[in-house]
Amino acid sequence: MENNIQKQNQTAFEQIKRVNENGNEFWSARDLSKVLEYSEYRHFKPVIDKAKEACKNSGYAAFDHIEDILDMVELGKGARREIENVKLSRYACYLIVQNANPAKEKL
Repeated sequence: MENNIQKQNQTAFEQIKRVNENGNEFWSARDLSKVLEYSEYRHFKPVIDKAKEACKNSGYAAFDHIEDILDMVELGKGARREIENVKLSRYACYLIVQNANPAKEKL
Protein backbone atom coordinates (compact mmCIF):
# COMPACT_ATOMS: atom_id res chain seq x y z
CA MET A 1 0.00 0.00 0.00
CA GLU A 2 2.85 2.38 0.83
CA ASN A 3 4.32 1.76 -2.64
CA ASN A 4 0.99 2.81 -4.24
CA ILE A 5 0.97 6.04 -2.24
CA GLN A 6 4.55 6.79 -3.32
CA LYS A 7 3.60 6.18 -6.98
CA GLN A 8 0.72 8.68 -6.71
CA ASN A 9 3.13 11.39 -5.55
CA GLN A 10 5.58 10.82 -8.42
CA THR A 11 5.58 12.64 -11.72
CA ALA A 12 4.47 10.76 -14.83
CA PHE A 13 8.15 10.64 -15.83
CA GLU A 14 9.16 8.87 -12.60
CA GLN A 15 6.18 6.52 -12.82
CA ILE A 16 7.34 5.09 -16.16
CA LYS A 17 10.92 4.57 -14.98
CA ARG A 18 12.18 1.02 -15.25
CA VAL A 19 15.10 -0.62 -13.45
CA ASN A 20 17.25 -3.32 -15.04
CA GLU A 21 18.69 -6.42 -13.36
CA ASN A 22 21.75 -4.40 -12.22
CA GLY A 23 19.64 -1.72 -10.54
CA ASN A 24 20.23 0.90 -13.28
CA GLU A 25 17.31 3.12 -14.19
CA PHE A 26 16.11 3.59 -17.75
CA TRP A 27 13.02 4.69 -19.65
CA SER A 28 11.24 3.10 -22.60
CA ALA A 29 10.84 5.38 -25.60
CA ARG A 30 7.38 3.91 -26.23
CA ASP A 31 6.30 4.76 -22.68
CA LEU A 32 7.78 8.25 -22.93
CA SER A 33 6.04 8.89 -26.26
CA LYS A 34 2.68 8.20 -24.59
CA VAL A 35 3.45 10.52 -21.68
CA LEU A 36 4.41 13.25 -24.18
CA GLU A 37 1.09 12.58 -25.96
CA TYR A 38 2.37 11.45 -29.36
CA SER A 39 -0.47 9.73 -31.18
CA GLU A 40 1.80 7.11 -32.74
CA TYR A 41 5.30 5.89 -31.98
CA ARG A 42 6.39 6.50 -35.59
CA HIS A 43 5.85 10.24 -35.02
CA PHE A 44 8.18 10.06 -32.01
CA LYS A 45 11.10 8.41 -33.86
CA PRO A 46 12.38 11.68 -35.42
CA VAL A 47 12.57 13.19 -31.92
CA ILE A 48 14.78 10.27 -30.83
CA ASP A 49 17.02 10.90 -33.86
CA LYS A 50 17.34 14.58 -32.91
CA ALA A 51 18.23 13.57 -29.34
CA LYS A 52 20.95 11.23 -30.67
CA GLU A 53 22.42 14.11 -32.66
CA ALA A 54 22.20 16.47 -29.67
CA CYS A 55 23.95 13.86 -27.53
CA LYS A 56 26.82 13.60 -30.03
CA ASN A 57 27.04 17.39 -30.28
CA SER A 58 27.38 17.64 -26.50
CA GLY A 59 30.42 15.36 -26.59
CA TYR A 60 28.78 12.17 -25.33
CA ALA A 61 28.49 8.85 -27.14
CA ALA A 62 24.85 8.43 -28.10
CA PHE A 63 24.97 4.65 -27.58
CA ASP A 64 25.74 5.23 -23.89
CA HIS A 65 22.37 6.96 -23.48
CA ILE A 66 20.16 5.70 -26.32
CA GLU A 67 20.04 1.97 -27.09
CA ASP A 68 17.84 0.21 -29.63
CA ILE A 69 16.14 -2.83 -28.10
CA LEU A 70 13.36 -5.32 -28.81
CA ASP A 71 10.46 -5.66 -26.36
CA MET A 72 7.99 -8.52 -26.20
CA VAL A 73 4.31 -7.57 -26.22
CA GLU A 74 1.29 -9.73 -25.49
CA LEU A 75 -1.18 -10.25 -28.32
CA GLY A 76 -4.55 -11.92 -28.20
CA LYS A 77 -4.84 -15.52 -26.94
CA GLY A 78 -1.43 -15.45 -25.25
CA ALA A 79 0.63 -14.88 -28.38
CA ARG A 80 3.73 -12.66 -28.12
CA ARG A 81 5.56 -10.53 -30.65
CA GLU A 82 8.76 -8.47 -30.64
CA ILE A 83 8.48 -4.74 -31.26
CA GLU A 84 11.15 -2.08 -31.71
CA ASN A 85 11.82 0.11 -28.72
CA VAL A 86 14.60 2.31 -27.40
CA LYS A 87 16.12 2.24 -23.93
CA LEU A 88 16.82 5.78 -22.71
CA SER A 89 18.97 7.20 -19.93
CA ARG A 90 17.75 10.13 -17.84
CA TYR A 91 19.99 12.41 -19.93
CA ALA A 92 18.50 11.04 -23.17
CA CYS A 93 15.00 11.78 -21.84
CA TYR A 94 16.12 15.34 -21.09
CA LEU A 95 17.36 15.72 -24.68
CA ILE A 96 14.14 14.26 -26.05
CA VAL A 97 11.98 16.68 -24.09
CA GLN A 98 14.12 19.54 -25.41
CA ASN A 99 13.65 18.32 -28.99
CA ALA A 100 9.99 17.31 -28.73
CA ASN A 101 7.13 19.18 -30.32
CA PRO A 102 6.79 22.40 -28.30
CA ALA A 103 3.00 21.98 -28.33
CA LYS A 104 3.35 18.75 -26.35
CA GLU A 105 2.98 18.74 -22.57
CA LYS A 106 6.27 18.88 -20.68
CA LEU A 107 7.05 16.49 -17.84
